[in-house]
Amino acid sequence: MESVPVTVKILERSYKLRIVPSEERWLREAAALIDSQARLFSKHYEHRDHQDLLAMVALSQVTELVKTQDSLKYKDTELIEKLTEIDSVLEQNLHPTQNSL
Repeated sequence: MESVPVTVKILERSYKLRIVPSEERWLREAAALIDSQARLFSKHYEHRDHQDLLAMVALSQVTELVKTQDSLKYKDTELIEKLTEIDSVLEQNLHPTQNSL
């Protein structure tokens, strides 16, 4: 797929990128989220420059990502256990004579 040029602005700085057109909405939403969160951090925390703010945004977002990944791993394990139970019950009920041997 062909890439298109896109410019996003974060903390008054423009970033020119080339992306797949289908990802433009997500890129713009991500840039807006980063900008918004960085501005919020600037009001509530001491910082020397924009790099400090962007580091805090990165830390905050990656922390949320790690928590979500952990939650999904737990849910995947739980789902596999439940599906195994269902499979066992189905096997017992579909082939009752084979299981009694």
